[in-house]
Amino acid sequence: MKCEIICVGTELLVGDTLNTNVNYLSKELSHLGLSVCYHTTVGDNPKRLEEAVKIAFERSDLIITTGGLGPTQDDLTKEVIAELFNRELIQDEKIKEELLQYFTNREFSFTPNNLKQTFVPENAEVLANPCGTAPGILMREQGRVIIMLPGPPREMTRVFDEDVVPLITQKSKQLVISRYYNLSDIGESAAEDRLLDLIDTQTNPTIATYAKMGEVLVRITANGDDEKALNTLLDQYEAIMLERFEENIFTFSKESLRETVCKLLIEKNISIATAESCTGGLIASQLTEQAGISKVFGTGIISYSNQTKMKLLNVRKETLDKFGAVSEETAREMCENLQKIADAELAVSVTGIAGPEGGSAEKPVGLVYVGICYKGKTQITKCHFNGERKMVQIKTANKVFHLIRKTVIDKNS
Repeated sequence: MKCEIICVGTELLVGDTLNTNVNYLSKELSHLGLSVCYHTTVGDNPKRLEEAVKIAFERSDLIITTGGLGPTQDDLTKEVIAELFNRELIQDEKIKEELLQYFTNREFSFTPNNLKQTFVPENAEVLANPCGTAPGILMREQGRVIIMLPGPPREMTRVFDEDVVPLITQKSKQLVISRYYNLSDIGESAAEDRLLDLIDTQTNPTIATYAKMGEVLVRITANGDDEKALNTLLDQYEAIMLERFEENIFTFSKESLRETVCKLLIEKNISIATAESCTGGLIASQLTEQAGISKVFGTGIISYSNQTKMKLLNVRKETLDKFGAVSEETAREMCENLQKIADAELAVSVTGIAGPEGGSAEKPVGLVYVGICYKGKTQITKCHFNGERKMVQIKTANKVFHLIRKTVIDKNS
């Protein structure tokens, strides 16, 4: 089956928005056994969009569009496609009801232009969008399938994963089984290098790596018609993954490192406190993104200055004068004193030089000390991170979550 992806939005053409949708869809469709033959990006221009869809319709079996389904005047995807195939736009009462409830629940002001999202081409299927207000749409036309997905990546991926993938696998009459391995404390290039012998010769199963800051998701997908045989094959690859990445695998799912660590702390009822200098509260903020974390997280201190380190964390002036704020000794006193102050089982401290200024030959920009005090033992980890200020802070937070998980698992194993 030949597939074409059409991404709609002037912001994509002028470079204001990075087109991550086409990257995600191409990988996903390829692993489902579809041939992605064309990518097209078109601005919010009805004539050009019509031309792009006409061309795609002539050469592709499956056409997927992203964007242009919202409430504003420049959201024209379904209007253009409906007109092209002589389909009337009909208001869907169920979508209307859900849309009104969406605004009511969030106490948002409802404007009439939002009703634009409740109209669907006749004889089309609605694909639910639990993350936003514009649903996806599926049309069948002359033996071809046209799927319209919302533009925001979080919405697009949710609709694609939950509604489109089952439709494709059902149509292909083939089983598609995927296993996931989420890695931390390793870069994408290093992870890929360890798998290069398998990637270079891959046919079935296929291997894909997806990188984001501090994490690498490896997905291994097998296609066929015998479930038992597919799982046997995947078991062989899982043994390889465990052999090569035993220290790096933090979950066998798409779940992020932050989510995994927060759930681990909640599950084991391990109270945690944080004392942050160079990250300025980033770690505490990421902890509080997790629902239910209040059961274990009660104290987060931003001790940015030496005065605050002394006043709130009882770091000795002698320590700061002799070793400096960015030192193993200061990180140790920060986390050990914090554990007593907060009465927490696990205390974390970070102190470092995020840059771009403040570094020296002895203590360069990117130098960070992470302290973890747990079950009577303190571990200080010295890190050197590259990148601009924000990057150093993000990498520090990722390293902290990696070390928390490793510490808790090692101590509880």
